[in-house]
Amino acid sequence: LAMLFSESDNNVVVIDNNPKAFNSLGRSFGGQTIVGVGFDEEILLEAGVEECDVLAAVTDRDNSNLMIAEVARKLFGVPHVLARLYNPDRETTYMQLGLDYVCGTTLVAEEIYSKIMAGHGNHVDTFGEYEVLRFSLDLSSIDNDSIRVADLERDHEIAIVAFERKDRSLSSIPTKDSILYHE
Repeated sequence: LAMLFSESDNNVVVIDNNPKAFNSLGRSFGGQTIVGVGFDEEILLEAGVEECDVLAAVTDRDNSNLMIAEVARKLFGVPHVLARLYNPDRETTYMQLGLDYVCGTTLVAEEIYSKIMAGHGNHVDTFGEYEVLRFSLDLSSIDNDSIRVADLERDHEIAIVAFERKDRSLSSIPTKDSILYHE
């Protein structure tokens, strides 16, 4: 994350209580590093928290991230604070506190679920900003007795332009009500 911002010519300060952690930033990192704890007010002041536009609390501990985020928001009035969250059971708490957060566990689970539901796809071609994919559905975990084109398009933000059934018959151009799967 620090490298992405640094490479975009943003002013970046990384705080970590382990000075060896800065080694992973590499030689091209153009920001500042400070050894300390991210919720320590003096460390935050040294890092320039009073002038920062965005603070990302991305330690490997949910409680530390919550404390960092709250100190940045409530004590220093940082305009945009984002916290990393590991335990998805805490998402409700973060939402109730009005914290902007990213839960990697949930994101990974949703991506894996999406790939399983969509089956394995193959890139066919790209036309401008559109990509054509050929994929097969994994229907083993479907609870419904049918899947309509509209459902798949809505759930995955895609447009289905053709589909082929098990017997290899190709449908005409499908409508929103076309049934892809029927048990």
